[in-house]
Amino acid sequence: MDMVRCFGANDPLYQAYHDEEWGRRLEVSDDEHELLERVCLEGFQAGLSWLTVLRKREAFREAFTGFRPDIVAEYDDDDVEDLMLNPEIIRNRMKIVATIGNAQALLQMHADGERLADLIGQHAPPPRRAAPLTAFDVPSSTPESEALSKELHRRGFRFVGPTTMYALMQAIGMVDDHIKGCWLARAR
Repeated sequence: MDMVRCFGANDPLYQAYHDEEWGRRLEVSDDEHELLERVCLEGFQAGLSWLTVLRKREAFREAFTGFRPDIVAEYDDDDVEDLMLNPEIIRNRMKIVATIGNAQALLQMHADGERLADLIGQHAPPPRRAAPLTAFDVPSSTPESEALSKELHRRGFRFVGPTTMYALMQAIGMVDDHIKGCWLARAR
């Protein structure tokens, strides 16, 4: 019998993402490159399939030096042009430039004594009482993701709209949107 999943039933990469990563708490290092990666990849996903991003994730990690904020923040116009020529990533100039700007915004947060993980954590929605019955019962954004989006914009982050930030909350385990019947849905 096949395991029931929220998504990814027909693609092994998508299945692995669902089973091993999506909805699980993210361990974050001091430089928070893991969160920068997630924020930026969610931004690259806007308007596309998450599977497209998953298939290119390793190339993104290589192209953006593991999303190390101290390195990415120093990318210049020549780096942007090189990235625009890289067929292994999504070549959207606005999203590439936003990634560089997001690294700069993260470094500014650190310089101001703030952590991205703390800011995101301050916007956690209340836990659901019951698992969503279907994917249609999962919101695309919440008041909390809207507030997080505004705070990130205020700090200079881009491609961090409310829907994108809700997807981030799902991906890093801040909210549990595994649907009823999914083998990973928590008993509630």
